[in-house]
Amino acid sequence: MTWRSPAKRPIIARKADPLPQTHAVVFDAYGTLLDVHSAMARHADRLGPDWAQISAAWRAKQLEYSWIRSLAGPAQHRDFAVLTDEALAVVAAARGIDDPALLADLRLAYRALQAYPEVVAMLTALRDAGLGRAILSNGEPAMLAQGVAAAGIADLLDAVLSVESVGIFKPDPRVYRLAIDRFGGDASRLVFVSSNPWDAFAARENGFRVMWVNRAAGPDEYGLRGTVTELRDLASLPALLA
Repeated sequence: MTWRSPAKRPIIARKADPLPQTHAVVFDAYGTLLDVHSAMARHADRLGPDWAQISAAWRAKQLEYSWIRSLAGPAQHRDFAVLTDEALAVVAAARGIDDPALLADLRLAYRALQAYPEVVAMLTALRDAGLGRAILSNGEPAMLAQGVAAAGIADLLDAVLSVESVGIFKPDPRVYRLAIDRFGGDASRLVFVSSNPWDAFAARENGFRVMWVNRAAGPDEYGLRGTVTELRDLASLPALLA
């Protein structure tokens, strides 16, 4: 079965304010550079016609676990690889998926997600323009290393920053501070790019210039529209920063 995106309405990139001179671009990984639904898409024939809904439920449970663990306190922290597997187990049980081989293949597939089609060319253009490029992600270091290698983008990044350095997940402000510390200077000289509205909101509130990648043409959330740059995908990013 072929994955089809939801019906989309045209989105024109809008800049709320002129960008200051950009020092580096910091990307969320999962859902922004890497397609989180490509793991289940790879095994859609074994999952059945509802595979896209199952994938969405997996993603939602994964994020829910990260937020609950963060709120519950440091003693309850588990890394994102653990939470991803736990979320899959819960969703699989709810959906009656009890094939151990399929579940093992899905876990492996999540460690080798596909990059969105425009990502390699976009990162190459940013590199050629002399801009720093980094990932700031909930993922744990080994998981991220596997992911960027499988996607073919490891050599196009200056840094891959994990929340494991501070032991708490996004949207805690300590996470966003990792990018500021890595590149130095002021957050306003860093552009933060995310497809997750809650992540874009948190980055905005921590001083970054934000670009929200609204691939599915979703509604405004957190008052983002008109305060950040909204993109359909990442292809236009290098031109916007030129």
